[in-house]
Amino acid sequence: MGLIDRIKTLVKANLNDLISRAEDPEKILNQALQDMHQNLYEARIEVTKTAAEEKKLEKEYRTNKALAEEWQKKAELAVKKGDESLAREALRRKRGYDNLAESFKEQWEEQKKIVDSLKVQLAALDAKIDEAERKRRVLIARQRRAAAQKVIHEAMAEVADTTAFEAMERMETKVSDMEARAEAAAEIGFDELEDEFEKMEEDSEIEEELKKLKAKAEDEAASEG
Repeated sequence: MGLIDRIKTLVKANLNDLISRAEDPEKILNQALQDMHQNLYEARIEVTKTAAEEKKLEKEYRTNKALAEEWQKKAELAVKKGDESLAREALRRKRGYDNLAESFKEQWEEQKKIVDSLKVQLAALDAKIDEAERKRRVLIARQRRAAAQKVIHEAMAEVADTTAFEAMERMETKVSDMEARAEAAAEIGFDELEDEFEKMEEDSEIEEELKKLKAKAEDEAASEG
């Protein structure tokens, strides 16, 4: 399994683990994106290391190739000088550096293919994370709307609850009864007060008549005397 595939598997495993906990969707999405960015960072480090190794192999190849060319020139110079023995030794050295250069070239080319592939996969992973970030914002907005709608619907359900209205109706009836009783009590109190005044007026009239009778009796007694 390649580096990027391992990272994708790890991200998927972490995300599935978060979802299985049935936590707050926003927290899950934020944590998932955080894990993705962390994995992307680690992937970039690995790709950088692989690219650095490629550069080292390339340098080794070019160094040995340059040394082989130098010994080629030395062999040519020895031939011109008529020193075949020195020319043979120079050619042996050249062949050794040629072999090393060829070996490093094969390794470098193979490493370069790996690095190029990893860079393509890394760019694809980066694009996937950007897409995931956009989806995260959309999903969080949808989740918040859904939560708000749920609160509103629950509030509407409570308002529409018949038991609440029945309780209000019973309370309204009770208050109306209390008002009626208070009004009746006030009327009764007013009637009693009127009776008191009427009684007072009646008593005054009786006293006035009694006074007149007493005066008449006194007058009659005086006349007889």
